[in-house]
Parts: sequence; C-alpha cells; structure tokens
Amino acid sequence: MAAGSNIADEEEEEGFDEQRATRAFQHHQFDLNISYSDWITFDISARKRINSMSKNDDGSNQSGSNPSGCGGGADGFSIEEPQDADYPRISSLSYDLENRIFARFPISEFWKLCFVNKRCWALLKSGELFNIRREIGFKEPSIFMSATGQSTWWAFDREFKSRRKLPVLPSDVCFINGDKESLSAGTHLLVSGKELDGLVVWRYELVKNRWYKGPSMITPRCLFASATCGSYAYAAGGMAVELNGEVLYDTAEKYNPESRSWEELPSMRRRRKLCAGCYMDGKFYVIGGRDEAGGLTCGEFFDETENRWQLIPDMLKDDPVQSSHSPPLVAVVNNELYSLEASSNQLKVYLKKSNTWKQLGPVPVRADCNKGWGVAFKSLGNELLVIGASSVSSTNEMAIYTCCPDSDDSSELQWRSIDTARNRFRDFILTCCVMVA
Repeated sequence: MAAGSNIADEEEEEGFDEQRATRAFQHHQFDLNISYSDWITFDISARKRINSMSKNDDGSNQSGSNPSGCGGGADGFSIEEPQDADYPRISSLSYDLENRIFARFPISEFWKLCFVNKRCWALLKSGELFNIRREIGFKEPSIFMSATGQSTWWAFDREFKSRRKLPVLPSDVCFINGDKESLSAGTHLLVSGKELDGLVVWRYELVKNRWYKGPSMITPRCLFASATCGSYAYAAGGMAVELNGEVLYDTAEKYNPESRSWEELPSMRRRRKLCAGCYMDGKFYVIGGRDEAGGLTCGEFFDETENRWQLIPDMLKDDPVQSSHSPPLVAVVNNELYSLEASSNQLKVYLKKSNTWKQLGPVPVRADCNKGWGVAFKSLGNELLVIGASSVSSTNEMAIYTCCPDSDDSSELQWRSIDTARNRFRDFILTCCVMVA
C-alpha cells in the first residue's frame, strides 16, 4: 500500500502551511476583492490624519528633550508613535467582529488571509472560521470532482470561476485507477474505493488540505447509496465482492466528522446494490437498485426519530435499474426530489402525495451516452447541477449547466450554461460531490 510517509490516522496541526501559502501567493494576484454575492460591503472614506507626536492644548510638543523618541518612558522606551509615519484615526474592529467578517469570505479566497497577519493565519489554520460559519448560518457550496484524464481531484466554487487542485491522494494504483464513490460530511470529503488489500475509505479534510486514510465503514461496500444532511453522511446497501461471488447488503451507517467515526444504523427492508440516496424531509432515502432477483422499483427511507426504515412500493415503477445502467440519478432542491432519466435525458420531479413522477423537460447533457455513467447530477443550493457530455456540442469536453426548477411551473426549463474555458476536462465524470460548509 502506497500510503506515503506524510499520512497518519492521527491528525497533525498542518493545513495551510507557509510554503503552500507562499506558492499560492506566487500564482495569484494578491487582492482582497470579495466577489461572493452575499458579502457585506462597507466604506471607510474619511480618514483623519494626526501627527505622530502628541501635543498639548497650546500646540507645544510633549516629547520633551528627546526628539528621537528613545528612552522617553519610565522603562527607558518611548510609548509614543514613530515620528516618521501618519496614522489614520480609525476605530479598530473587535476580534469577534473581524472573525465574523472573515468567515463570510468565499472559501476560494481563504488563502489570502495567510498574508494579513499572524492572527489571521492562526484563525485560518485552526478551522475556527468554519465553526463561525455554522454559528451564523452562512453556507457555501463547493464542488469536488474527479474526471477522466485527471490524476488528481479538483475543487471548484459555485460558479466554476475559481478552481484548486487538491493534494495527490496517496493510495495504490488499484484505488487510483478503479471505480470510486464520494460523499461529504461537514468539511470532510470521503472517497470509497478498492485497494489491493480490499475496500477502503480515504478522507480529505478541507481545513487541513490533506488526505487521511480511514475510517473504513463498519461494513466495507461498493455500489451503495449515500447522502448528506450537511453535518453527517449516510451510506446504505451496496455489495462486497467475495471469492465465491457477490454479497448484497441491507446494512446502513452514518458518518460523524466530529468523531471521525461510523455509527451503525438499523438494517433496511431490502438488500440492494446500484441504488441511489438522498436526504429529504429530514429523512435518508434509498431508491431503486438491484437485488438477486433483478431491478427494484421500491424505495425506502430511514426516520431517525423512530429509528426505523419504511418501505415505499413502486417508487420507480416506470424506470427500474437495468443491469448495466448506473444507479438512479437523483438530487433534492428545496426539499423536492428530481431525477434525470438516463434513457431519455428527461428531468422529472417526484410527486410525494401520489407517489408518481412528473416530466419537466429535456436536460442539455447526454446521460444516455453511457447509460447514466459519467454524468454528475447534483443539488447546488437552490439549483440543479448537471455535468457531462453536451447535447448541443460534439466536443468531448465536459459541459456544465444549472437550473432553478419549479415543480409547479409548467413553463420550459431555463438551463444556464457555465463557461468551461478554464476547465477543459473530459466529459466523463468519474465521481463528483458537493460540500456545503
């Protein structure tokens, strides 16, 4: 296993180290221009300048016979300001208010705080900014992606205007080149895959900008359903490949980023693989998939208050998962469940009361090219995000579109194309995850 000498299960106080910050500074224009739409701006225009030396009411100099300012104080040192500088009379902000302002910086701009002062450096390194963001209810989505032809993971801001290459994931060749699944919890990105020794989970910690191995799931699995509610991540179903064949699971578990551990949940009502997961109405949903007999049309959800699963018959009765197809492509926006039907490239919304689906219109990405594989279909705040091969272009570069859906509006969907000139990746997305922090 190529775990690398810099990886340990016990975290160290690293993260935004000085060399990394210096390299970032050399490759970025250093300015503190805040572009995020929710940023609060203020103007301090009237700067009153004062002399560096204090004066009496009559205008006489108070420094006595020591014009150099040396030795003027009782301890031999001057308590006066230097004479060769003017100082603006501006009331300083409290540290608490400063922290709350810094917490509203876009995550893509956090690195600039390294060059403000030592206090900002320590604030960034500690991860306290993310705690403050949670306290004030300030959230920002970041997209983490691994695409064909890319040896490393990339992180993007919401508009894909800023991108950052993550450190190389120090696993073995089997994991790097094999199928992987990703999910997020808090500021942790979890990537599950198979190494030479078996199924493992690697986690990337945003605060420390570093990969760590583990913790593995209680029941290691692949082709499972997953979802996040922000603070926690859920995984259920899936399979393990044994020497005597496949083993399907009905087990489920929850990841806690604070304790960096998995907690076992009650088992589902059905064993299933190739299933999809989402978090809606405060519940973890697992939809579709396949069992030993074939495609499943039922779904089920876990109610944490009752600590049990409830079955939803015929939730996918018109679109069961075929053996060679991807898991259902689903996303939740404004507590409504949407599905991208891979066979027809149609967007549908789930009508909870009638347990049926309503067709909303076509999606400008070719999900049918590879039977749903290679397409990212995610929720991005109040928008749907879809990434893959464009239906209006013949290039093999990825296309990115967003849309604000309205389940009650019968008008045509308005998909917004995001410029990918700076992000010329191949159109087959290996795995993609949205982190809200």
